[in-house]
Amino acid sequence: MHIATIDYTHPEAGAAFAQSLRETGFAVIINHPLDWSLIQSIYTEWLTFFKSEYKNNYRVRPEQKGGFFPTDLSETAKGETVKDLKEFFHIFPSGVFPSELSALSLNYYQQAFGLAKHLLQWIQEFTPEHIRAAYSEPLPSMIEGAEGLLRVLRYTPVATDQDYVRAAAHEDINLITILPAATAPGLQVKNAAGEWYDVPVEPNSLVINIGDMLQEASQFFYPSTTHRVVKFKDQDAQQERISMPFFLQPRGDVVLSSRYTAGEYHAERMRELKVIQDGKILL
Repeated sequence: MHIATIDYTHPEAGAAFAQSLRETGFAVIINHPLDWSLIQSIYTEWLTFFKSEYKNNYRVRPEQKGGFFPTDLSETAKGETVKDLKEFFHIFPSGVFPSELSALSLNYYQQAFGLAKHLLQWIQEFTPEHIRAAYSEPLPSMIEGAEGLLRVLRYTPVATDQDYVRAAAHEDINLITILPAATAPGLQVKNAAGEWYDVPVEPNSLVINIGDMLQEASQFFYPSTTHRVVKFKDQDAQQERISMPFFLQPRGDVVLSSRYTAGEYHAERMRELKVIQDGKILL
């Protein structure tokens, strides 16, 4: 399975990007406009947060937007019974945010949202006309008035010298995901034959992948590819992994297909992920 590496500054980058997404659901982008030193500083800040006691002051509640999800509130991938071994924080511009942290993450949110809009425009432009005609509205207009989700994750140390699945096989829910290189390797994708491949990630690169909502809107032209996160047996058992995906989401009223609006699809997937407290969906 070959995931293309795209130079963001190349004149043919948009076409190559869309082609890679069509073939694999994934692409790796280099020479992009996101600030790598900013990303590294954010990783350092959040590692301190996750190791603190004050993180529990921000434990997510049904009445609030965003917040801290400890391991006991972590997701259970569709079809799985065991929760992923991770803790994370959801960041929205209108949501809760730790007063102990700087504004670096919020600054990055704006950068990532701007890049995501541009990548979505590339997908719109290089989608074949017969597929594009089925969109209920142009892809860039689907995110007008919507908030993206910035998730900062800490995959906790694993006390084993064997390969270990940190995040079970799953597909993303949203339109597209932007994922900067994490602090440790481990991202894998599955091909049609069921074989797992490591995603080639170098420092200062971005992994982009299609989510279920864009798969649905494109009538499965763009595949939402199954992926997972593993700890390899030759990695230090105590090595943590900080990761920061940005999920670009449409408005809830956007019609994805004759089967779903974005809001309906999101609610269905949240029930499958079992992230529910007091009868309310937390994600």
